[in-house]
Formats: sequence, structure tokens, C-alpha cells
Amino acid sequence: MKQLQKHKSNFLLGLKQGFPIGIGYLAVSFSLGIAAHHAGLTAFQGFFASLLEIASAGEYAAFTAIAADATYFGLLLATLVANARYFLMSCALSQRTKDDLPLRHRMCMGFFLTDEIFGITIAQNGFVDPYYIYGAATASVPLWAIGTSLGILMGNILPLRIVSALSVSLYGMFLAVIIPPAKKNPTIAILVMVSFFLSASAAILPILSSLTESTRIILLTLVISTVAALLRPITDQSTTQSPA
Repeated sequence: MKQLQKHKSNFLLGLKQGFPIGIGYLAVSFSLGIAAHHAGLTAFQGFFASLLEIASAGEYAAFTAIAADATYFGLLLATLVANARYFLMSCALSQRTKDDLPLRHRMCMGFFLTDEIFGITIAQNGFVDPYYIYGAATASVPLWAIGTSLGILMGNILPLRIVSALSVSLYGMFLAVIIPPAKKNPTIAILVMVSFFLSASAAILPILSSLTESTRIILLTLVISTVAALLRPITDQSTTQSPA
């Protein structure tokens, strides 16, 4: 009974913290729906496409491949490359889960893992309760799918400037995810600034700029996280605290 109450508390916390993410998703996925419309998807198809993938870069790559009449293998390869960063997020999150966590929960956590949900989850203390992620996903994922459908239905009605402005909310969500932990931990604040600088540099450097954006993100994540782990390792004590 105590464990059930704990899961309920974490689910409600995830629901509360996931709702602002959902509002941002509603605006961001609206512009994604326009790409789905150009690919020939109906509002119904776009809804389930977003509901089952939950990844802006991956969905955009998929919709672009569909519009270009790509093969199934090309579609698979495009989404795999665009979503490869989630492998790193899953590995990081696996270090914050209990060893006896059932496989079904691990798979569900991986399915609902987005950039923003990962950000608020990894910021929690102690081991991750999968019900926290379920709560965050319940509040945000449906709005992501609804926004895509609305974009398909109304994308050609609204002015292009308004549609482009809606996409800016994505950056606001990222700032809302990284600023609170950066204010509490100077190391995180420094790593955030270093990440900004290296990401901007990689976009203009001769060799790195020729790589896809997803590949650059993966390389920078591996390099920065490895250096940070060597210079400022996290003690085991920080992962044995009770979840928030």
C-alpha cells in the first residue's frame, strides 16, 4: 500500500510538471503538422504518427522521406539517425533505475522518453520511478499528437510568420528544463555554457559542419559527458536518495 501511494504521488508530480511541456508541444507540433500535410497525411494519420513516435526531428525526417516517396529502408534509416540521441538518454536513465525494475517498465520508459521528459526526469533526486514518467507523458504526449493534427488541418490557413513563431516555444521549453538544475549546480551551469559554445562552433567548423545535426549532437554529448564524468564524477550517494 505504501509503495502504491508512492507511485501515485510520483505520477501526480509527473502530471503536474509534464503539463507545461504539453502546452509547448501543442505549439511546436503544429508546425510539424504542416510537414505532415505536405507529405499527404490526413489529420487522423498525423495524430497517430505523432502519438507513436513522439520525436520532432524523427517525425520531420519521416514526413520528408514520405513526401520524397522514399523506400521503407530509407524511411527507417532517416528516423534511426534522427533519433539516435535517445540511445544516449536511455543509457543515462538506466543508471538511475533500480536493478530489479521489470523489463516492461524499462521499455515503456524508453518509449515515452523525449528531450523534455528526460530533462525533468533526470533532474529528480534518487532512483527514477517509472510512474513519474508515465504522469509526464500522460500530460504532454496527447497534446503533441493533437498539435500535429491541428497543423495538418489549419497549417495552410494561418500566416507563415505565426506558424514559425510557434516553433520558438521549443527553445523556451529547453530553457525551462536546464535553468533550474543549472542554478542549483555550478558544474551543470558550466557544462550548459560549454555545450552552447561547442554546438555553435561545430555548426561552422569545416569537418563537423558536414555532419548531420543529430550526429553532431551525439558526438558532443559523448565528449562533454565523458570529460565531465572524469573531472567531476557523481558519487553513489547521490543516486541512493529518495525520489522527489
